[in-house]
Amino acid sequence: MNVHSREDLKELHIKKARIKDAIFIHSLIKKFAKDDEMLPRSLNEIYENIRDFFICEDKGEIIGASALHILWENLAEIRSVAVSKEYQKKGIGKKLIECCIKEANALGVEKVFALTYNPKFFKKFGFKDIDKNTLPQKIWGDCLKCPKFPECEEVAVIKMLR
Repeated sequence: MNVHSREDLKELHIKKARIKDAIFIHSLIKKFAKDDEMLPRSLNEIYENIRDFFICEDKGEIIGASALHILWENLAEIRSVAVSKEYQKKGIGKKLIECCIKEANALGVEKVFALTYNPKFFKKFGFKDIDKNTLPQKIWGDCLKCPKFPECEEVAVIKMLR
């Protein structure tokens, strides 16, 4: 396993994903979904939503991804936040979340939420716990695809932007 210091990673940049990145994003998400750490996404779903994704690369290899998915005029979801295990705890996830929040602000979104097994991570960015049942029914489409539904242990968190 390669161990990377923060110094090694100074040159990493987050950028919007392109079509050619979908297979790599899918592979990364699949690893975490296999360990029940996130909801799986089909390759088709990633292609359909490629404009939602940000990626982080190291020497041409995708090492992290996140997505900002618009749900309604005032609501967006941060989803599919994944950083390769050997790159975790280096600030990459933080940068991916910050890119999603920045884009949400630029689009005029009022609230951003996430469904997560790691609410402490999102709380570092000012997210607060929220009852999942207060979120609009539109969000439950993904939940219905999940094998854990309705006994899901994900926690809903939300951040007010305006």
